[in-house]
Amino acid sequence: MTVLHDAPVGGEAPADARSRVAELHELREQVRRGPSEKATEAQHAKGKLTARERIELLLDEGSFHEVEPLRRHRAQGFGLEAKKPHTDGVIVGWGTVHGRTVFTYAHDFRIFGGALGEAHAQKIHKIMDMAIAAGAPLVSLNDGAGARIQEGVTALAGYGGIFQRNTRASGVIPQISVMLGPCAGGAAYSPALTDFVFMVRETSQMFITGPDVVKAVTGEEISQNGLGGADVHSSVSGVSHFVYDDEQSCIEEVRYLLSLLPQNNREMPPSVPADDPVDRRNDSLLDLVPADGNRPYDMRKVIEEIVDHGEYLEVHERWATNVICALARIDGHVVGIIANQPQSLAGVLDINASEKSARFVQMCDAFNIPLVTMLDVPGFLPGVDQEHDGIIRHGAKLLYAYCNATVPRIQLILRKAYGGAYIVMDSRSIGADLSFAWPTNEIAVMGAEGAANVIFRRDINGSEDPEATRAQKIKEYKNELMHPYYAAERGLVDDVIDPAETRAVLASSLAMLRTKHADLPSRKHGNPPM
Repeated sequence: MTVLHDAPVGGEAPADARSRVAELHELREQVRRGPSEKATEAQHAKGKLTARERIELLLDEGSFHEVEPLRRHRAQGFGLEAKKPHTDGVIVGWGTVHGRTVFTYAHDFRIFGGALGEAHAQKIHKIMDMAIAAGAPLVSLNDGAGARIQEGVTALAGYGGIFQRNTRASGVIPQISVMLGPCAGGAAYSPALTDFVFMVRETSQMFITGPDVVKAVTGEEISQNGLGGADVHSSVSGVSHFVYDDEQSCIEEVRYLLSLLPQNNREMPPSVPADDPVDRRNDSLLDLVPADGNRPYDMRKVIEEIVDHGEYLEVHERWATNVICALARIDGHVVGIIANQPQSLAGVLDINASEKSARFVQMCDAFNIPLVTMLDVPGFLPGVDQEHDGIIRHGAKLLYAYCNATVPRIQLILRKAYGGAYIVMDSRSIGADLSFAWPTNEIAVMGAEGAANVIFRRDINGSEDPEATRAQKIKEYKNELMHPYYAAERGLVDDVIDPAETRAVLASSLAMLRTKHADLPSRKHGNPPM
């Protein structure tokens, strides 16, 4: 490798401009190759791509414009003054994804292990400021060892600047964090502040304190992946929204997600020509969803039947599986879908499901994505643990998110819609623009069995045949208060529709609501439940 010095050997300047340009191209090529072939081989040996290879996968071919590729740190001491590689371990710039501008930065693990120092942080700050000013998404490709210890507090201040910008950009531009290596300590808070987190199995980990510290403090022994690996964060903690087996699949899905998001909060999500007929009937729904409210089914199949070509992107697929949050298109326009999943915990709402749904509603509202809420919910999950862990507080997050949302909102009731869960899941009473129900709907304070036991307790207990009396009272309650048209007769449901017409009804309703405008009261910000 040719070593280029800060000044030409012997102090002699190149003879002419052509010599200078030749030197520039040689320098650029050296920067592009990175520190050494050995470092690149070591990165590949771990099953990881280099920072530039990742950027090439993310952006449209030939669209990347790098910013500050020649930047070097100015730190002294601990041997840093003898090692000043160009880029300082992070590659920043912009390009396009599907022809639309996207800003990105990628840690280069081959240089200082991707650790963040002052110059490294300033490059990230600059590209974040550019993304906010330009109103375009920001994608971070994370593979770093945390703060550069040799630079002390200046490295920590660099993280503070990133966190501040993450917060300032929140709800303004889409922010996506792609975890492709380790992310420990305070560095983990930046991804947590962004809209979406992607992880790759085996190669990416996130934790505040690593296994060694955990063992020293608590005596517990655990591996890095066991503590903060992709499967843990996608199914247990809920930190990661998406998980994949390899970097290529992961980054390809980032591109797909970007195709469903607007550039910023002032734009609508991109629409595409609709070649799936809007009036396509959904006759199979009559067989997919059993009329018996106690029989489970897969709500994903219902979603597939309704959305364009059956395609959707599920968010947090493996966490809080009793509720589904997904992005899809109906008539070529992006919608956010929140749906109870009867196959998991009978579709009840619990703490995790409430948090998952609330954050998704907020994201959709921030980026002008209409909401379709599909109900089959028997209520909130009962239990001492749920109450002691704050189901009231956490359930209120979902209620707050819906009440605060100004995007078009449509509620669709398939079967059960009981108690507070019915209200919280975007009922007309909290501001849904339209509410539709299938003839199989059951909207009530609680199930008929429980209601009859409460209302008719004395009649049942005093009867010569309590079971027969109970059955009679259950039937009576259903006939009086739970028949399919009770809510529609009182204006709480706009219409009871044929399930086979669901797609057409949703498409026409969303088209009508596309010009919806709603003003919120003037305020600095609300104070949502935490």
